[in-house]
Amino acid sequence: MSTPEPRLPVLKTYKLYVGGKFPRSESGRVYDVTDSRSTWLANAPLASRKDARDAVAAARKAFGGWSGATAYNRGQILYRIAEMLEGRRDQFATEVAAAEGVSRNKALARTDAAIDRWVWYAGWADKVTQVAGGANPVAGPFFNLSTPEPTGVVALLAPQRSSLLGLVSVLAPAIVTGNTAILVASHEAPLPALSLAEVLATSDLPPGVVNILSGNTAELARPLAAHQDVNAIDLAGAAPELATELEVAAADNLKRVLRPTTDTDPHTPWTADPGTSRLLSFLETKTVWHPIGT
Repeated sequence: MSTPEPRLPVLKTYKLYVGGKFPRSESGRVYDVTDSRSTWLANAPLASRKDARDAVAAARKAFGGWSGATAYNRGQILYRIAEMLEGRRDQFATEVAAAEGVSRNKALARTDAAIDRWVWYAGWADKVTQVAGGANPVAGPFFNLSTPEPTGVVALLAPQRSSLLGLVSVLAPAIVTGNTAILVASHEAPLPALSLAEVLATSDLPPGVVNILSGNTAELARPLAAHQDVNAIDLAGAAPELATELEVAAADNLKRVLRPTTDTDPHTPWTADPGTSRLLSFLETKTVWHPIGT
């Protein structure tokens, strides 16, 4: 019996996720995604500055509808995404294992933690107003009420080492409060982010609320930090030198900046209790005065 000829594997070529669609990179570029042992896994799109601008336009278009949705509705949509993540748990665990070079059991544990964290943030949708808002005591016959409102369009640089849990930890709190997002995936480990795009596309999330780009983090982050229609930027995935450069660019257009946390260990700080700091980072406070009486 003859030995069968070895076959060439057909590796998947992913696309960007912009405005609820899956376009190729405007430049047509892709790059090789490899695992911790340099095994070729897939091809990822190498997004350009034009792709970043298109993602901002899509996020801005979606902002009115998403920020105007009820908190209950946003929470239900995020719960639905968690259900779909649970259904693809094995796939995400495989991608986490390849990206982070950990055992199957550790990858499953990190995947479960990411899904649980998504659920945790979903539960905050209709509760954050009670924490961040309130009635203020004032001298005079007035009600003085403060309520949190979303900042607007937020650019998120996903952590480079924590491919799924870190990704969820920056994305979920930004959108649950009514912001829309442009997420720049980890350059070396983009597959969990690109697979998440496939989940979002078939969920109830409106197009444009989340836009996912893969490629060179610095190349994409610079135009996002300087873009006048981006209201805030999370530098979680930026190296220290790049973070400083982006802070300067963001200051020129008065953009809100969330400074990066230490990302040298794939476990820290993403496995820690998330608290409410990221949940409150991209909220503005609106205060309303109203006379007491009829």
